[in-house]
Amino acid sequence: MITRYSREEISNIWTQQSKFSYYLKVELAVVEAYNKMGVVSNEALEHIKKTAKFDLKRIDEIEKVVQHDVIAFLTSVNENVGEKYSGLIHMGLTSSDVIDTAFALQIIDSTKIILDDLDKVISSLKNLAKKTKYTLCVGRSHGIGAEVETFGFKILNHLEMFNRAKERLLFALNEVSMGQISGPVGTYSNIDPEIEKLALEILNLKPAKISTQIIARDVHANYMAALAILASCIENFAVEVRHLQRWEVAEVEEGFSKGQKGSSAMPHKKNPVKSENLTGLARVVRGNLTASMEDIVLWHERDISHSSVERVIFPDSTILLDFMLSRLDGIINNLVIKEQNMLLNLDKYGGIIFSQSCLLHLIKKGMTREKAYEIVQKEALDAFNNNGNFRENMKQHLDNSDIEECFSYKNYLKNIDTIFARFGL
Repeated sequence: MITRYSREEISNIWTQQSKFSYYLKVELAVVEAYNKMGVVSNEALEHIKKTAKFDLKRIDEIEKVVQHDVIAFLTSVNENVGEKYSGLIHMGLTSSDVIDTAFALQIIDSTKIILDDLDKVISSLKNLAKKTKYTLCVGRSHGIGAEVETFGFKILNHLEMFNRAKERLLFALNEVSMGQISGPVGTYSNIDPEIEKLALEILNLKPAKISTQIIARDVHANYMAALAILASCIENFAVEVRHLQRWEVAEVEEGFSKGQKGSSAMPHKKNPVKSENLTGLARVVRGNLTASMEDIVLWHERDISHSSVERVIFPDSTILLDFMLSRLDGIINNLVIKEQNMLLNLDKYGGIIFSQSCLLHLIKKGMTREKAYEIVQKEALDAFNNNGNFRENMKQHLDNSDIEECFSYKNYLKNIDTIFARFGL
């Protein structure tokens, strides 16, 4: 079951205190595995579980000397455990066994929060789609009016993108939910593979089939790709809002709260600032994917060139996605739908977006496609170029009953229910 966390709590997952807490969780799981194998006594296990603690200030002091954070962490823990049992901690392990396994736990806990956020967005999109299922608006291609659709239909496309984003993230999460307890270069030279199996069962992780002292970074890059695509889905919705809020379109607006200001100089301004903010943050997450792809390429069995990168891009990207999804949910739930402006845009230039309907009607009446296209294009462009009226122009070629049929909205609504049914809506 996914538990709801706040943005403050997702950032807590990536603090130094939290990182070393995950390290300790891994170390204790290994000690418990040794206990199950009969290597560590019950007395020793209980003592270690009670006394194994660390102090951040002490870790910093030690690291200044040893220049190694895992050694500094272990030294701090062992000072609390005492000499009698300290040798049972980190027995047969290498640093990356702890780092990579703890890293997986951090990713899992962060993703639970992101998935919860994503579920809220998906729910909000469903509600908005149902609310605007029959709200007529202009469908656009190349940014230019194309044909009639409904706003709810438009929202379904975004909904499906987020549904796929969730599936993609779950797949990436499953792949990255693995650990390793395999020792230097991953050959189990000083540790039994059974210890790995038992320890990772305790941590609810699957063991990597092979690890070369580290887990290969393609899985982490795949996870980052899922985050980057999710960020792009968010941006896609944000860009839609930004375009539709332009005065030339004016079909939707971000919610504008009481007391909110749009400009220090122009009091009339209401700007889509939240959507612009999401566009910018999506660029950061996608940029982090590039760095993650670079991390795949390491020297031989391992180096640590990936480590410094991951300490930046994983906290940043997961925290950003939590914020972005929360902000997007707010935009969706407070979106102002300007239905009257949508209808006005549908009727621009006398409804030139009904050109295909007129084209097909002339063909049905026996005209060649080439001739019909020539007529309809001429009348449509005349209306467009001269701020005229396409409907009036077409009365030269169609009688009144034909005009009513060609410029009717009903033809564009006849399959909306069928499309919504695919979503169970």
